[in-house]
Amino acid sequence: MKALTDCYTLANGVKIPCIGFGTWQTPNGEVAVSSVLSALEAGYRHIDTAQGYGNEESVGIAVKQSGIDRKELFLTSKLTNSEHGYEKTLAAFETTLEKLGTDYLDLFLIHWPNPIAFRDHWQEANAGTWKAFEELYRSKRIRAIGISNFRPRHMEELSRTAEIAPMVNQIRLCPGDTQDEVVEYCRTHNILLEAYSPLGVGKIFEVPEMKALAEKYQKSIAQICIRWSLQRGYLPLPKSVTPSRIRENTQVFDFELDSSDVQLIADLKGCVGYSSDPDTTTF
Repeated sequence: MKALTDCYTLANGVKIPCIGFGTWQTPNGEVAVSSVLSALEAGYRHIDTAQGYGNEESVGIAVKQSGIDRKELFLTSKLTNSEHGYEKTLAAFETTLEKLGTDYLDLFLIHWPNPIAFRDHWQEANAGTWKAFEELYRSKRIRAIGISNFRPRHMEELSRTAEIAPMVNQIRLCPGDTQDEVVEYCRTHNILLEAYSPLGVGKIFEVPEMKALAEKYQKSIAQICIRWSLQRGYLPLPKSVTPSRIRENTQVFDFELDSSDVQLIADLKGCVGYSSDPDTTTF
């Protein structure tokens, strides 16, 4: 991959830009609008938001203000935990389109497989949600459908009733937190892995081994992380609200990590903590 707009190809043939701009914890309003605008100006064409982030409206405003043709953009959102089930999903999807100011999504994901409100019947709730996803996909209102934070057992349960397999699983993938079992399952089933929190929510900047690699390659630690993610075959979703860092995070195509360094980074077990267990989360 040589450019920000280079793409992975999903199982259904849809092209998805190889790096996305994440908006988790970016507050709705001016901060979200300006950061998304900065990302679009820096060359991002793939923007990732979620109903649970509370900033879809700002993402939509930024997209409109950018003047970029909607067809040039790849917009992702995710179904919030309270809206699982067939009818709720359909209604929540309409709200997302309204907030984003668009008439279709490029990718829609189930954000978490086992929210606390559905813990005693999550399988049934996910089946109903996925039925709605499939209908929206078949009607061309969503170009691709997928999941987030799903472990193999959640994907196996979904497959019992699904007619269309998920095309994406967005999970936490960062140095030392590689979720090998989930990654192997997804690769076996041709499910693209998107990496959220690819910088480990900031903790990575204090890791001595990462400081040494930044010195070795004359790149920032963030750039090392994003490059590592690409070389592992993930689709990273770096997030920043600082224009200079937003630009810096795109400059990852003019170097390559040695394979030994790719492994070294993977082996920094727990250096930025581990992903949450979706079966024990409290939301």
